[in-house]
Amino acid sequence: MAGAAPTTAFGQAVIGPPGSGKTTYCLGMSEFLRALGRRVAVVNLDPANEGLPYECAVDVGELVGLGDVMDALRLGPNGGLLYCMEYLEANLDWLRAKLDPLRGHYFLFDCPGQVELCTHHGALRSIFSQMAQWDLRLTAVHLVDSHYCTDPAKFISVLCTSLATMLHVELPHVNLLSKMDLIEHYGKLAFNLDYYTEVLDLSYLLDHLASDPFFRHYRQLNEKLVQLIEDYSLVSFIPLNIQDKESIQRVLQAVDKANGYCFGVQEQQSLEAMMSAAVGADFHFSSTLGIQEKYLAPSDQSVEQEAMQL
Repeated sequence: MAGAAPTTAFGQAVIGPPGSGKTTYCLGMSEFLRALGRRVAVVNLDPANEGLPYECAVDVGELVGLGDVMDALRLGPNGGLLYCMEYLEANLDWLRAKLDPLRGHYFLFDCPGQVELCTHHGALRSIFSQMAQWDLRLTAVHLVDSHYCTDPAKFISVLCTSLATMLHVELPHVNLLSKMDLIEHYGKLAFNLDYYTEVLDLSYLLDHLASDPFFRHYRQLNEKLVQLIEDYSLVSFIPLNIQDKESIQRVLQAVDKANGYCFGVQEQQSLEAMMSAAVGADFHFSSTLGIQEKYLAPSDQSVEQEAMQL
């Protein structure tokens, strides 16, 4: 029927550890989507979020407040947040009543930052699963700080967390290295940026860690972790600077391909564009090289000199 609201809705579930830039991402992405002509509804699912910088269509704080839960049940911040998510899971009729009038909008869900919610706790996964039954097609957008790339041990931890999140959340998944403009504020990268975004041969990271007396004792553990990551071969990253429109556009293309929005009727696509999305005809190496030249300081040393230092 002409003029009827579409039954299928699309959106992003923005997840990641605390401080990774989820709320800032929702603000920047919502502004970018509105500039493209999409109607956007930002949904705050984090009861600890205060002073939201974006226009919030639905706020879980109207249902349950973290401060009230902590005071009433004498829980800490983590326990209180887990309780809030379990309370939301038990009251999904409230969430559906809030979302139904927004059919036809593109949703951005600003999720809590507690890592356990995305790695082993079942409440958030159950909420996403129920949304899928409401014909809401989501892509999980997982943000991690890009400066973790400067520390091999932290980068391996990020890979393990990202892999666990991908397996647990059970949604189409896009991993982002956020705050690319700050990537070298905590040190220089040991390898080119594409080594980290494409998660290339991780044995080089093991050799890098072996130079540290502390990590030398845990080489076998690190080898097993790296082997696990490489056996699944699922994790890769897209660099993101939320203030760079080209960077946001690359992320949006990956997200639209993951949740199927690019094949929908909301935006008429040519056959060539649809086929390009289907086969993934993007040259990631050239785009990553451009990002490296933009945000990483060029090295004055030769490759041989850097290899000797490693």
